[in-house]
Amino acid sequence: MKAVGPPVLALASFPPPLARTPYYCERLETHVVKFPHVNVPHAHDFYLLLYITDGTGTHTVDLVTYELRPGSLFLLAPGQVHHWQLAADVRGFVVFFDTDFYLFRYPGNGLYRYPFFDSAHPPLLHLPPQQTEIRPLFEHLFAEYQEPHLNQAEVFRTYLHLCLELAARHYPAQPTAEVSAAPQQVRAFGALLNQHFRTKHSVSEYADLLHVTANHLNALCRRVLNKTASALIHERVVVEAQRLLSHSALSVAQVAYELGFEDASYFVRYFRKYTGTTPEAFRHR
Repeated sequence: MKAVGPPVLALASFPPPLARTPYYCERLETHVVKFPHVNVPHAHDFYLLLYITDGTGTHTVDLVTYELRPGSLFLLAPGQVHHWQLAADVRGFVVFFDTDFYLFRYPGNGLYRYPFFDSAHPPLLHLPPQQTEIRPLFEHLFAEYQEPHLNQAEVFRTYLHLCLELAARHYPAQPTAEVSAAPQQVRAFGALLNQHFRTKHSVSEYADLLHVTANHLNALCRRVLNKTASALIHERVVVEAQRLLSHSALSVAQVAYELGFEDASYFVRYFRKYTGTTPEAFRHR
């Protein structure tokens, strides 16, 4: 059976000591060394917070690429596909938490109503690098996680709640439909693309799923991302092909099959068109 999208990682996907609790906090520069597989496109079944204190890079979330700089705060919901490219000097914190862990103390719909977990809003805040509200909370989260303390989970959860509450203040209370409609539709397209890129390669197929025309979908993508929907589809397929060629023992024909190409020779031509090299040459670079 074919996989239908990028890998979805659970907390249990990571070896101890991370999996010992339904929450986690680590310095970003340490995390990416311990778990290098997080550098390729993937999703999580838990919530993720990323805070940058120093350095630069890019972070791609649901097809949209954002610049990293000190004070960047990302807040991702389960299922969002992301990957990053980090400069050697990047520093920061990464936080994971399970839904049930948060709802144990803060039940109700509050978690789902935060604007940054709604596709109508971007998942990124650019905060002043030395602001005195949220950055210290990440430092407290890190310190609390590193050493076992009495009531550690409750204290960690409280700091986490404060992070979310303070971050929510930076979003408008109610965006207008006119402003939010285009980005929301593009993010919906991104979610569908991450789900179906192995089997659907045409703009019209995604336009049908979104109940719009192919021309309208292309126009939306140009307006929001300055790229056509077709270019985004090709990029997603090629990125996955490169991942499989780099990190698996699959033959080129098997990679073609995994990505929905019945003709391996056509896949080779497709790959060369968008990368300038053949799959075999890419694998051996």
